[in-house]
Order: sequence, then structure tokens, then C-alpha cells
Amino acid sequence: MPDLAYLASLPRTRGAAAALLLDDLGRVLLVKPTYKNGWFLPGGVIEEGESPLRACVRECEEELGLVPRLGGLVCVDWGSPHDGVDAVNVFVFGGTITAEEVGRLRLPPDELSDYTLAAPDKIPDLAPPHIARRMVPSLRALGEGRAVYLEDGREPAPSR
Repeated sequence: MPDLAYLASLPRTRGAAAALLLDDLGRVLLVKPTYKNGWFLPGGVIEEGESPLRACVRECEEELGLVPRLGGLVCVDWGSPHDGVDAVNVFVFGGTITAEEVGRLRLPPDELSDYTLAAPDKIPDLAPPHIARRMVPSLRALGEGRAVYLEDGREPAPSR
């Protein structure tokens, strides 16, 4: 039997999941939250007992009104603690979105004010730096059919 008191004393890290959805022109679907500045991938917090993949699907369904076609994990990005906010592990899943699906998007007005399809080179002009940094390695990993590990949106130096 596990030592429940010991397990309860261990540090916790928040989890989040996001969808990197590309249209047939290679543009990235970004959403604009009403409660913070900038453009982000659709997604959100992983709820207690929920897997990262299930959280990504649920968040897309809530935020976009559709269940995305996801091909798999493309990125795990560890976000360091800052300004009193705990560290976070962000799981990014890659997928596609059709023009017909874009036409059917339904955003919750209390949470999201807009969406856009952005060319990858335009994302640094739209997204906060930590999101923009994540895009190049995530898009590369998506194209290569693999996942990449990042820390604060950057690939860590190789360990010796």
C-alpha cells in the first residue's frame, strides 16, 4: 500500500494541453482569449484525473465547438515558475482543420473573442513570446512525425 501522506507531500506541477491545428495552407489556428493579451493555441488546463489528450479534446470542443482530428503529441514544454505561478507542463497535440470546420467554429464569447489562421512566420507578431518560441520546434516536430521536449519554449542544451 502506498504511503498516502508521503505522496500528498510531493510537489505538484500544473498541466495544460493545446492543439496545434494546421489548415491545408499550413496556417496555424490561433484564438484570442478575453481575459489575457495575445493569441494562443486552443487548449487549457488539465483537470484532476484527466489525461492530457482528453483535456485537449475537451478544451477544443468547449472553445471551438468541434472535436479536432489529432495525429499525436508534438511537444511537451515545461514552463518555469514565475510571478508566483507554479511550473506547468504543456502537452501540444498536432492535427488538422478543414476550411469547412473553420466556417463552423463557435467561440464562447465569455472566454474567446476571435480566431485567426496565421502563417507560421506571423505568429511572433501575434502570440506572447513563450507561445511564439514554442511554435518553430513544434511545427518542425509535427512535420517530422515526432515530439520535441522544450523548456520555456526552447530546446535545452544537450546534457553531457
